[in-house]
Amino acid sequence: MRYSLAYGRSGLELDLPDSWDITVLRRKPMPVIADPRSGIETALDHPIGCRKLTDEAAGRRTACILICDITRPVPHGLILRPVIEELLSAGLQPEGITVLVATGLHRPNEGRELETLIGDPWVTAHARAENHFARRDEDHVLLGTTSRGIPVRLDRRFVSADLKVVVGLVEPHFMAGWSGGRKLLVPGIAHAETITAFHSAQMLENDHAAAGILSGNPLHDTQSEAVRMAGRVLAVSVVTDAERALAYASFGEVQVGLAAAVTFAERYAVVPVERRFPVVVSTGAGWPLDATYYKTVKGICTGASILEEGGTLLVASECAEGFGSNDFRHAQERMIQEGPRQFRAGAAERAHADIDEWQTLMLARSLQVGPVHLLAGGLAPQDQLLTGAVPEGDLRAALGAAVSRSRGGRLAVIPEGPYVLPRIAAEREEAP
Repeated sequence: MRYSLAYGRSGLELDLPDSWDITVLRRKPMPVIADPRSGIETALDHPIGCRKLTDEAAGRRTACILICDITRPVPHGLILRPVIEELLSAGLQPEGITVLVATGLHRPNEGRELETLIGDPWVTAHARAENHFARRDEDHVLLGTTSRGIPVRLDRRFVSADLKVVVGLVEPHFMAGWSGGRKLLVPGIAHAETITAFHSAQMLENDHAAAGILSGNPLHDTQSEAVRMAGRVLAVSVVTDAERALAYASFGEVQVGLAAAVTFAERYAVVPVERRFPVVVSTGAGWPLDATYYKTVKGICTGASILEEGGTLLVASECAEGFGSNDFRHAQERMIQEGPRQFRAGAAERAHADIDEWQTLMLARSLQVGPVHLLAGGLAPQDQLLTGAVPEGDLRAALGAAVSRSRGGRLAVIPEGPYVLPRIAAEREEAP
């Protein structure tokens, strides 16, 4: 049987024997919107939890629109123009409209990359497009401290805007439960001090800091507090299918909009399974999410969530842009030297994580479930040594060896990696 895995831009074909007991975990097919532009316009015409955007914008002089950075496949080229047209029709001037890339602590998106991210030259002709820089103290305003003691310092361009809008793709997120909405504020436009406290081991080691979980999730709770501090925030929330076609769009108050989008998305993303597997194949979800090993950790965590203790996890992720940031590299070096258990213990003693250490923390949790084998054609040999995984050049051969060790041929294949939410029946019944 042939299976198509999301890998880079072109995908990866995997031939497996029919004799193996293979369970494929995919999102259920979504009904896509036939006319995507009309779908966005309909969402703007039927707001939830707020008035129409033209009414919300009436009498305002400035607006700030937050968008995700290049690592997320958000259809900005479809969304931004209708939103900005509404603002212009309400009387705002182009110089009063800022499209702000919510980079968090990632690198800025500039030049041609920024053009690709925005997806429509009309947008940059009718609004300013700028990047957030988390390390610039002067760019941020302290709004308060959360109930968990996290200082909320956000980009003043957003805080001071008369109208605040975020554009987000709602999909499973391995820490915050779901992406989109409030996530564009924290960590999207937060100061480094806020981001490192938000991603501390004290937050991430909570059992509810996991994919698909909002209730009791300390990251989601912190983000929700930040939204309340920021004031009235509106959101365009979208969901796309496996082919990245628009399946859902809404416009409304940010928290109301997130809840509605999650209700839609989880009907398709949640895939029940009866028990864990001795062998799991996952992916980094293809480009742009699998552009670096840093982002590949998401697909590793998805696979580890249904892996038997001591089982084997195989992950295919192209990593065409290499390893990730130098900060992530340093965290990986420490984890390799100390071992996953000791690395996690040391991180738990600090209220602030080192920059990009959080990705290594999530990886360390997965490595304690079972060994990870990695096919990553874009990683240099010296980088392979820092992954914490066993490098593989032939996924089929590595999988055959893993199945032989498991003595049963039972395995799970997750072609889209982190875009799927596997749910184990017995563990669902035991969950609080």
